[in-house]
Amino acid sequence: MASQKEIFDVSGPLQLLTSFDWRNTFHRRSVAASLVQGVYNLERDRQRGSIGHEHESHASLWWERFHFQLNCVLVDDSDLSYFGAIYELKYAHPFFYQSSPHPPRYVIAFRGTITTSLEDMKLNLKCILNKHEKSVRFHTAFDAVSSTVTTAGAGNVWLAGHSLGASIAMFAGRNMAKRRFQLETYLFNPPFISVPIDNMIKNQTVKHGVRVIKSLVTAGLATAMKRRSSDPEEDLFVVLAEWTPYVFVNRSDPICAEYIGYFKDRDMMERIGLGKIGRIATQNSFRSLVAGAVGRDSEPLHLLPTAYLTENLSESEDFKQAHGIHQWWQQHFQWQSKLYKFK
Repeated sequence: MASQKEIFDVSGPLQLLTSFDWRNTFHRRSVAASLVQGVYNLERDRQRGSIGHEHESHASLWWERFHFQLNCVLVDDSDLSYFGAIYELKYAHPFFYQSSPHPPRYVIAFRGTITTSLEDMKLNLKCILNKHEKSVRFHTAFDAVSSTVTTAGAGNVWLAGHSLGASIAMFAGRNMAKRRFQLETYLFNPPFISVPIDNMIKNQTVKHGVRVIKSLVTAGLATAMKRRSSDPEEDLFVVLAEWTPYVFVNRSDPICAEYIGYFKDRDMMERIGLGKIGRIATQNSFRSLVAGAVGRDSEPLHLLPTAYLTENLSESEDFKQAHGIHQWWQQHFQWQSKLYKFK
């Protein structure tokens, strides 16, 4: 059997095998990403039939190294796949919680798409069509999060997800925020359902022009549909602004790259004196507005008032590398982070 060091040397955060600090933001991010990887491995073990066979599975290393235990797995009713897991910290000493930031007592993690799963592909389509509200998996996840928060308190619970799993974590985090519970949340490569302007247009002047026009049209349509700043929807966006998820994106990943433009647009609109229009546009999805006009309105999942946005600046060889969860525990990539807060 391969040693723990050999396994992590190939696929995990080897640097954390010798030292770890809960106050270090890179370490916290690495733990969150590793626990998501643990869910991927649990599902692959289930598919191979190796659950319960320690000599065939190394899934537990992804959480045991950080002193977590697997509390339970979250199962999709449709195909019995494992799409999430609730981890519990083994040694939740009261001393940990006297300082800030402190470790979580529970982490609820959600994996992304496994391409061999038909249910995963169906759920991706629901998300693209903004019909996630009809997904049993999303509501199963939220029920698990709500129950855990009731038991442990919002300050002791983390959410983490990658790709499709980031959408699930975002859904749960948004709905908890509506109830005034802000959970520490790690969203790795979350899908932004929109035309990827950042990837399609390379000329910066043209790109800015397209973004300004898009914001003007979106704000105009929203205003025409009486979605003004005094409406309850505005109040909801202000409530959500108190929740600050950590969002991790790669510019070379078309699935999540548009978050870069989404947040930078706000700053640009403020600089050119169109801040009010920018604030209206940032609350609305053009596609959702059009759907609402024909009676198919649904709350856009990907719109965030506030976030710590971290962008991977390193070159990616291909889509697999740009979209992969593994990049977020690698120590030597270049990144930049910025807090964007809705005003």
